[in-house]
Amino acid sequence: MFCSFQKQDVPNFLSSSIANQAIIGASYKEDNVNVKHWNRLLGQIMYIQDLLSWNQFDDEHLSFFRTIGIDYLCLDIRSMHRMGGELDLRENGDNTNFFEVAKAKVESHGMLLHSVFMAGWDEITLATPDREEKIEAWCQMIRNIGSVEIPALGYNFKPMGNFRTPSKTGRGGAKYSTFDYDEFDQNRPQLRQPVVSEDQMWEHITYFLEQVIPVAEQAGVRMALHPDDPPIPESLAGVAQIASTLDQYRQIFDIVPSGANGMLFCQGCVTEMGVNVYDAIAEMGSQNKIIFVHFRNVRGVLPSFQEVFLDEGDIDMHHAMKIYRDVGFNGPFMMDHTPQFAQQQAGWAGRAYAVGYIRGLIQSVYR
Repeated sequence: MFCSFQKQDVPNFLSSSIANQAIIGASYKEDNVNVKHWNRLLGQIMYIQDLLSWNQFDDEHLSFFRTIGIDYLCLDIRSMHRMGGELDLRENGDNTNFFEVAKAKVESHGMLLHSVFMAGWDEITLATPDREEKIEAWCQMIRNIGSVEIPALGYNFKPMGNFRTPSKTGRGGAKYSTFDYDEFDQNRPQLRQPVVSEDQMWEHITYFLEQVIPVAEQAGVRMALHPDDPPIPESLAGVAQIASTLDQYRQIFDIVPSGANGMLFCQGCVTEMGVNVYDAIAEMGSQNKIIFVHFRNVRGVLPSFQEVFLDEGDIDMHHAMKIYRDVGFNGPFMMDHTPQFAQQQAGWAGRAYAVGYIRGLIQSVYR
């Protein structure tokens, strides 16, 4: 069983001489294997990224990622403030050292810290009275990320989170994350009060982007907005969803036209929208709006879909990857939402399978 980072370890990790010296020094520079891997990265055409939560950010998980062939890491820092540690990025402070040490730790395992992921804070997405303070804290986070040359920040703008209905069972007893609108409609979650209209949500994201995108440009950080999940352009729990269609994305890009205002292209969510996903890849990729890709497959589109294994969904994954290549997308690709195995000892077999599948396609297409 993987060990995990304990709450009390956050300040210890940041002040560790091992993290600040051995990681940056001997562990990276003198480790022949790391150097060889680094040289391979420098000459590689296409990269695979994977997401690791903060509470799993330890040597055990990082070494596993490297073993299965991960090149880039996306560090999920959404839950840090709930872990009882001293660091809360929602407070406006200089946390450059945190990102610097985290980056060095990833590099000690022969990978690059390419991005971090942070959910849009409720104070920002819902425009609570302390919105200004939180937007400034977000801007400070961007500056911190940029100062240590982490090039991307993934985020969402959906304060009510994701919605799902009971999972369907797939091959070998695996559980497929499922959404069925009719089932959802029969058992809707309680509405948030007061409700937030579509016009209000557009005001909220407009104000946010006008403040943060110029800061991201200056810091050299690209912000990648993940779609609503499921991508239904209506209110599902009292808050309107405004990142659910390609037209909404076009409007978001027009709010502040910038290379820093981009998309986390979740191939599953875009397919679920009911559009031609290959045309969507071509459009967004040719405009350089795709910052990184959730390369996943689904069966069905709204009003009902299942998230399935990469080899069995409706998307021709080989054809999709050729389109990314043809529009000049330079990565990274990233697995997402792999089905849950029924076997107790399976562990991260689904993750390893997905990464191997993606690597095979890359070697077939990008050569």
